[in-house]
Amino acid sequence: MDIARRTFLAGSAAAAGLAATLATRASAQSTPSPAALFGPPEGQALLSRNENPYGPAPSALQAIAEASSNGCYYADRGLARLGEMIAERNGVSPSQVVVGAGSTEILSAISLAWGAKGAILCPGLFWDATVRYGERQGVDVIRVPLDSEMQVDIAGIEAAFGENVSLVQICNPNNPTGMLVDGAALRRLAAQVTPTATLLVDEAYNELTDDPEGNSVLELVKAGQDVIVCRTFSKIYGMAGMRVGYAITSEENAALIRSHQMSFGGNVAGLAGAIASYNDTGFLAFSKERVTEGREMIYDAIARSGLTALPSQTNFVYVVVEDADAVQAAMANRGVMIRGAYGPWTQFSRVSCGRLEDVARYAAALPEVIGEVQG
Repeated sequence: MDIARRTFLAGSAAAAGLAATLATRASAQSTPSPAALFGPPEGQALLSRNENPYGPAPSALQAIAEASSNGCYYADRGLARLGEMIAERNGVSPSQVVVGAGSTEILSAISLAWGAKGAILCPGLFWDATVRYGERQGVDVIRVPLDSEMQVDIAGIEAAFGENVSLVQICNPNNPTGMLVDGAALRRLAAQVTPTATLLVDEAYNELTDDPEGNSVLELVKAGQDVIVCRTFSKIYGMAGMRVGYAITSEENAALIRSHQMSFGGNVAGLAGAIASYNDTGFLAFSKERVTEGREMIYDAIARSGLTALPSQTNFVYVVVEDADAVQAAMANRGVMIRGAYGPWTQFSRVSCGRLEDVARYAAALPEVIGEVQG
């Protein structure tokens, strides 16, 4: 009887163990790996977020893998090292560089810090998420409409500038239009506003332009003018999800920005990738080539569809259509994700340069989509 009981119990335990093993395997098969949680679902062409899907660079990936085992430690030394590298390349002091969790954190900090001193003056259409963040905290914002050619109206901003303005914010090249702001006009604006206010230029797409150095206002910072330049590792470096950005400005401005930052010390993996790929000229050239190729594919599809678009110096194109939301919906039905209308700009459809095979899907579908939604 005891033998029978022991046999029964042993069999029950074995059955329970087998059931647990099978349940674990089933759970593992039904639960996606963490990596599958990031990026587009299988079969979707993601062309709506201005990402560079060819990054991070191999150099960054190796550094990320190696540094992740030290993710239990705060990132102070890595943060300092990246700041030193940025300062060295751009000919400024490390105390003039602020590194943040993407340029979004830095721009938000600026919005709060300068918004406490006066109004923010900006174009009517640009990447204004951080300005709107400040606005929700009570910051006064003055918006100047774009001109008739969808360009940032520098003359209009100059006319709207007054003693109540503490910050003038520009995105160059502009998002979502993709167009450059004239360098001479920007310098003229800086000369007018910097005696009493700060000029902030968000240069997130600078490295993708035909002449990055010539299109930047960094020399104004180095000349001592009250200017802030913001850049990011999200675009040409292909590290949007790693959240690393930076500002270059005066020591005084940098200290004020740091006092309003919300994160602490930085992300070990993101900083490691940024440090490893910052001077990776081979990858940067490769990224720019892929963007340029994708952009030309988009322009070719636009021409074949009987459409026009604004001239872009970025990794996206602003296409003139009759109804941007209708084009977005028709593309989504084909598994291609693009942007819909930005507020009242319902006749402009923004499409990003993603993987070339995804851009090819957009290009192939565009004539059919336009025929469908525009009759």
